[in-house]
Amino acid sequence: MDAALCLYNSTCLRYEIANSLAQNLHFNTFGGNPMACVVGSAVLDAIEEDSLQKNSKDVGTYMLLELAKLRDKFEIVGDVRGKGLMIGIEMVTDKDSRHPLPAEEINQIWEDCKDMGVLIGRGGLYNQTFRIKPPMCITRKDVDFAVEVIHTALERHVERAAAN
Repeated sequence: MDAALCLYNSTCLRYEIANSLAQNLHFNTFGGNPMACVVGSAVLDAIEEDSLQKNSKDVGTYMLLELAKLRDKFEIVGDVRGKGLMIGIEMVTDKDSRHPLPAEEINQIWEDCKDMGVLIGRGGLYNQTFRIKPPMCITRKDVDFAVEVIHTALERHVERAAAN
């Protein structure tokens, strides 16, 4: 085999290419190394073997549909959108104006979710969108728990707003 470095399976680097890198200074912040390449390849193998892409599609669709029920129930949920397991829940003052929910109200909903065991991200121009990006191995049971927590946090928000 005409190779200076075999990384994983049949992924090899020809001697001429390896030698040319030794002749000059080569620097790349995002460049890989043999260990990183092996790890990356193993991750791709695990994704395929465990059908994680299919799980992302199936469970992501389920999550999107469950969260859409919250959009239909709560006036402050302006939109639920996404694909696969990347989902956003846009928080608004009302569905007609679509003005972003004030930061202090979003913060309280976010804190309530955290306190009940669900960590979600934030994004959007006004930080008004909850970002949901779970791991690819998430289950429907995990989704049911997360949706229930978000539902409870939204109900608490409604109760606080009614009390003021």
